[in-house]
Amino acid sequence: MIDLTISDGVAEVVLNAPKKLNALDGSALGELGSAYDDAAAAGVRALLLRGEGRSFCAGRDLSTVSPEHDDARGYLVDDLLPLLQKMSDFPAPTFAAAQGACLGVGLGLLVATDVVYVAADAKIGSPFANLGAALDSGGHWLFTERLGPHRTLDLIYTADLMTGAEAVAGGLFSRALDPADLLESTRVTAVRVAAGPTQAFTASRELVAQIRDRRLGFWEALEAENTVQEKLSGTPDYAEGINAFLGKRRPVFQG
Repeated sequence: MIDLTISDGVAEVVLNAPKKLNALDGSALGELGSAYDDAAAAGVRALLLRGEGRSFCAGRDLSTVSPEHDDARGYLVDDLLPLLQKMSDFPAPTFAAAQGACLGVGLGLLVATDVVYVAADAKIGSPFANLGAALDSGGHWLFTERLGPHRTLDLIYTADLMTGAEAVAGGLFSRALDPADLLESTRVTAVRVAAGPTQAFTASRELVAQIRDRRLGFWEALEAENTVQEKLSGTPDYAEGINAFLGKRRPVFQG
């Protein structure tokens, strides 16, 4: 159910099971991880993740799950966690275009993506109150970090869903776009970024992750930036960028 195409240096990974709203079982998570591996091996300079049909991803595929024998931990720890880490470590900028339901595992896929554009009418939240389960896939972290504990528990207790526009206004994701423009706008941005300095972009992503996960203070973050800049100053892309600036031309980065 996972499709991969590569064009203009951009990998497009598609969750392609629209009849079940792109819900993912363990096997599909493995396929998705393989698509990221293949894209990385191809040396792409950006990746776009999207879902086919009216939803991005409605979460875990529960159609064959038996409550009495469900290995929920195995699904989350053995299948999902390695995938999310692989997505977060992808060696180029990543984008997601998300419409419709973005729930559970679908939400986790967005958390693990660098830049997320959502349809203004997308549906985001925690439906787990209706399942007798807890929000998973990083949802507690995302909501608490961006929305605060009170709003997080409100969403969890009520199972009310936010629109994409509300989620972006709350700081969850990058931009809310008209549903009709979502995919094409994201594709255009991914192609533009693919022509940029990939090493510099991934270095910035690592810095952002350090600030987020290690809670760096200002001076610590400044020192980390200085170290990164020193390393980048010895790369061909750095030389190309400076020479292009001095020559008043557009740079041609090699990544």
